[in-house]
Amino acid sequence: MPKLFTPINLRGLTLANRIAIAPMCQYSAVQGVAQPWHHAHIGSLAMSGAGHFILEATAVEASGRITNGCLGLYDDNCEAALRSVLAGVRTFSNMPIGIQLGHAGRKASSARPWEGGKQLPIGQDGWLAFAPSALPHNEHEQPPQALSLDELASLKQHFVAATERAQRLGLDSVEVHAAHGYLLHEFMSPLANHRSDQYGGSLENRIRYPLEIIEAMRRAWPADKPLGVRISATDWAEGGWDIDGSIEFAGRAREIGVDWIDVSSGGVSAHQKIVMNPGYQVPFAAAIKAKVNIPVMTVGLITEARHAEEIIASGKADMVALARGMLYNPRWPWHAAAELGATVEAPQPYWRSHPAAHKGVFGDRFNALR
Repeated sequence: MPKLFTPINLRGLTLANRIAIAPMCQYSAVQGVAQPWHHAHIGSLAMSGAGHFILEATAVEASGRITNGCLGLYDDNCEAALRSVLAGVRTFSNMPIGIQLGHAGRKASSARPWEGGKQLPIGQDGWLAFAPSALPHNEHEQPPQALSLDELASLKQHFVAATERAQRLGLDSVEVHAAHGYLLHEFMSPLANHRSDQYGGSLENRIRYPLEIIEAMRRAWPADKPLGVRISATDWAEGGWDIDGSIEFAGRAREIGVDWIDVSSGGVSAHQKIVMNPGYQVPFAAAIKAKVNIPVMTVGLITEARHAEEIIASGKADMVALARGMLYNPRWPWHAAAELGATVEAPQPYWRSHPAAHKGVFGDRFNALR
């Protein structure tokens, strides 16, 4: 059995294989509410045969959305719409589905990517962004408002409330978004956090608030369900967050009940210099795995089945997540299983779809073409 297709246990959740669908913003919600697009998008990927599907970055409050089109889980309308989507999906797929919860911080109030992606001015569909410090992401942008201690306490309750909504929706996992230059990553990075109180300055202080958020979410999330964290392992910028800080953070996160670390990078600095190639973030995941006894997930330009298998088989990571590659090929796990000689889950109406040369890819349940 290829290692990519072996199961892995995360608390009470068993994943059938090590392939995850990474959270991918769709920018297609209205006031945080899921739309028909989400029925089609989530439904399609839920038939992919991946072991774990993590829904897109979902804001814990309206002002924490990246764009006006970002999904939210901050009121009853958001919850009801997502419940409808999930109810439909559950009629044909038992794939474990989680959700990534986060807050955009100073990168909020942006236009959708296909509309330019720039900051929206207040009064022109934009709103005031919040951050650890009043430092804009780009020099020409409106500075965010630095969060007060009272606002930080209130925001923590928004994260908890969204976690409780995720439980009511019957989701299988939660991933905390502490990467890509959004709010919790901003606290961790000295490039975005210039505070002088207990949440700024030293590494210990800069990771304090993200850990407080995670600990509060862990308490609100059922003990038998896993909770993970996505981090940026490095800022790819001088004087920024780095792999040593990531290793320390991962260890502390494990101590408070985090079940996996999803290792990405970058996003906090407009001056980042990323060296990109297939699997360019795998060494960061491997470095964390070597130092911290916690499952790690790696992501980034992993598009070939044998590359993914090598990553898992060599012990560099415990799970491989695909994002854009899964959008381009929503049946990537099927093809990987066929190439590597494994089996994968597929809905019954599709059991006759495989080429004759790969008739065992869906197991022994339906091996004859009729």
